[in-house]
Amino acid sequence: MVEIERKFLVLSDAFKTQAQHKFHIAQGYLSSHPERTVRVRIKGESGFITIKGKGNETGTTRFEWETEIPLLEAKPLLALCEKGTIDKMRYEVQIGKHTFEVDEFFGDNQGLVMAELELSEENEPYEKPDWLGEEITNDERYYNAYLSKNPFSQWPK
Repeated sequence: MVEIERKFLVLSDAFKTQAQHKFHIAQGYLSSHPERTVRVRIKGESGFITIKGKGNETGTTRFEWETEIPLLEAKPLLALCEKGTIDKMRYEVQIGKHTFEVDEFFGDNQGLVMAELELSEENEPYEKPDWLGEEITNDERYYNAYLSKNPFSQWPK
């Protein structure tokens, strides 16, 4: 129930040709409090509910609990969520022994592309593809809960 994850900006769309899978994701937050978030997600034809805790000082490690729920339950829960939903396409890209999850955002977050990498320990080595840019793991502006309230399109340029 601990998630160890690093986040990065993405420099190009070269990841798309390397992707093994892609899924449309719609998600909202029943609670977007920074200490704990409760997320409802529809990924493809499946529903999920996820609870996340606050990250450690590096932002890489935090509590995460997720369970799949029926799509017929996820849809009305998504409608109950706080204002501001996330709409994105997720690409899964295998690089070495790791899978990068690359999210291309739409709607109010159009133009933002981020990659996430789950690890088994904070300092685990991994291969960096050419399209991987600046690390943003500890920048809370790039958390989806933050983006749902403060969309990328409204950030100062």
